[in-house]
Amino acid sequence: MATYQQHIRVRSRKLGLLIYDARISRSRKVESCAKAMGLSVEAYQSIEAGESAPTLPQLESLAFFLDIPLEHFWGNQALSTLVSPDPVEQPAQLKELRQRIIGTRLRMARSTLNLSLSELSLKTNIPVDKIQRYEMGQEAIPLPDLELLASTLEIRNEDLFDQRGMIGKWRSDKVTAQNIMDLPPEVRAFISKPVNLPYLELAMRLSDLSAEKLRGVAEGLLEITY
Repeated sequence: MATYQQHIRVRSRKLGLLIYDARISRSRKVESCAKAMGLSVEAYQSIEAGESAPTLPQLESLAFFLDIPLEHFWGNQALSTLVSPDPVEQPAQLKELRQRIIGTRLRMARSTLNLSLSELSLKTNIPVDKIQRYEMGQEAIPLPDLELLASTLEIRNEDLFDQRGMIGKWRSDKVTAQNIMDLPPEVRAFISKPVNLPYLELAMRLSDLSAEKLRGVAEGLLEITY
């Protein structure tokens, strides 16, 4: 009995810490999480304090609300350890870096098209000195200006999106997930089974082959069949 009670106590405390950490990492209030789980604020606070434990349906509701995989609550990784230790300064630094990268991308595109600052200004009605500050990353570019410059310089908006940073990874994961969801149900079911991984890897290798090599593979299969 003592071992059972100790297990429940330890597990409840761990769950409470994981739930608290998940809520903080998503910047959610106690009241909103309690509502998502269908609990009173007091009952929810009791769970975070490790004094009681949630049911599976309650935990599922919270995971959905916070957009966190349910499996997270069976792990040992705190979400807050994946977040920058300086939540105030780091985003500003990242934004400044992104602004310089975007400015460089605009400058390179202008150079490729052999456009002078004056010519670009004439095409966009954006003052030369402002374009110059944009290109040097010295001034943040309002989205309408960026769209106008990108269109004039023949840059797709998507090509200016963050590709490597934290936001870039998030967007990539979301796009990948959406692409998978757009597949027919039977295809999603197939690729979701680990046992089918060899077939997927084979398909990847075949996709890299030239048309001539693919014909050779097909002919070889026909010889084996007949």
